[in-house]
Amino acid sequence: MKSLNELEKTLRQRRAKTRMLRRFMTRSSVATVLRDQAGELQVLLIKRAQREGDRWSGHIAFPGGREQQEDANIRETAIRETSEEIGLGLSVDNYIGRMSDVMTLAHGTRKPMVVSPYAFRLDGDPRFTINHEVDKVMWLPVSFLADKRNRETMVWKQKGMSVKLPCYHYEDHRIWGLTLKMLDELVFDILQ
Repeated sequence: MKSLNELEKTLRQRRAKTRMLRRFMTRSSVATVLRDQAGELQVLLIKRAQREGDRWSGHIAFPGGREQQEDANIRETAIRETSEEIGLGLSVDNYIGRMSDVMTLAHGTRKPMVVSPYAFRLDGDPRFTINHEVDKVMWLPVSFLADKRNRETMVWKQKGMSVKLPCYHYEDHRIWGLTLKMLDELVFDILQ
């Protein structure tokens, strides 16, 4: 597996897959924050707070959210949302690259939404100030994700359908869905 320096070099040389017509869709972005802690590459994740009406309530995710008019660009959305949600001040100085767009549905609608993940490098052990949208911040060792023996499956049920999906269980948390899709790109496409 690559080091954080090698990851940064790879991301800077790599062209992320983007969605055609994304500028005309609902947009959101997330911050994929990485650090090297005693030789162990770690990625920052949040546990979303339990909120009625939030379909991602209680899920493990990256900090981020929907683009606002005042955001200069979609990367700035990830920076702003990370600051609002966990009090972490990212900037273009921390920025190391972009990952591929992921499609989902905008909250409470059937309209497509594009989620753009942006990778940031962090040194040290910052203090977090979490807001009402976040229950917990955690650092996940990337080596845990890279070990395919840790991969499990879950059954997701909605509207009378049952679908078997991949997931990880880390400590008492389940990582799946959009977050897992982005982590898979990071671990198996970029870092390998």
